[in-house]
Amino acid sequence: METEFYDRTDPASHTFNGPTPRNQPMFERAGHLYVYRSYGIHWCANVVVGPSGHGSAVLIRALRPSIGTKAMWERRPKARTEIDLCSGPGKLCAALGLTGADSGIDLLADGPVAIELGDPPDLDAVVVGPRVGISKAIDAPWRFALRDPNVSRPRL
Repeated sequence: METEFYDRTDPASHTFNGPTPRNQPMFERAGHLYVYRSYGIHWCANVVVGPSGHGSAVLIRALRPSIGTKAMWERRPKARTEIDLCSGPGKLCAALGLTGADSGIDLLADGPVAIELGDPPDLDAVVVGPRVGISKAIDAPWRFALRDPNVSRPRL
């Protein structure tokens, strides 16, 4: 699992200049999904983590697939290994079948897309580093990953 944090006070965040029709889901309460197109090519999924009206979320950069992998392989025929299946935000959205139509979904409600809350990881298993693919606030240590091969590149 790998994530990056973005907050309204952060110049690299889509919410830095306030609400727009595109970023409105980031201003919902925690647990909502915000999906946007990156460079007009890849969908990227974020989970809102702040209170309603604040504008903060975590970008899901990578994950280890555990259920629904047959459908993921069908959606990502170019993937060659399990590690490659969801090792980047665009690959992850393609594997999960997420698009802009999913933006705004409440992940804590019963619906087609949901998130299951689990136990927090052992802090010794978490690696922290700078975010990637941005041009502002690049030194903020807001990229978090588990010590696991299922992360994007560059590896932490």
